[in-house]
Amino acid sequence: MSADSSRWIAAQAAGIGFATLFVVASVGAAAKGRNILFPDWSKPTKGTTAAPAAELGKKPSPDQPWSVTTVTSSIDGKPVAGKPITVTGEIVDLACYLQVGKHGDKHRDCGQKCVRNGQPVGLLLDDGTVYLLMDEEHDPRRDGLTAFRQAAIDHMAYVVTIHGTLTEVAGQKAIYVQGFVKK
Repeated sequence: MSADSSRWIAAQAAGIGFATLFVVASVGAAAKGRNILFPDWSKPTKGTTAAPAAELGKKPSPDQPWSVTTVTSSIDGKPVAGKPITVTGEIVDLACYLQVGKHGDKHRDCGQKCVRNGQPVGLLLDDGTVYLLMDEEHDPRRDGLTAFRQAAIDHMAYVVTIHGTLTEVAGQKAIYVQGFVKK
């Protein structure tokens, strides 16, 4: 084999190595923010998945994930299937996140205004999963006697751990959070 052939083979091997490294690095970067809209635009104000800024919600019982008022108000006493869940993610204003991709510290003030004025609250996980967050207790929620919305405003753009009851209907995922009935 000639010296030129050896150099050509070495150059090709180096090129393949570089291409492989580039692909692996690209996949790793994509996996880091997989499915999160604009993952590098703004980081959360406070907290991380490893060290959340707060815990919100009361852990529901595995035997009865819904409160008495929810069961009582359901059709024939049978609420939609739900299961206890504990997850950690960033509190987001769903309206802005789903419409323009905004989240994190740069969006904290706007997110607080939106949620204060009735926009839905969400939880954005590191893998891009998004949950709608709502007060669990049916009648107090209906009657304006719950305070979860204020807790969400206070923790907007924070990474928190949420305890609640998960339900999914037609692809819509929601976590109902107990423990915020006003006293």
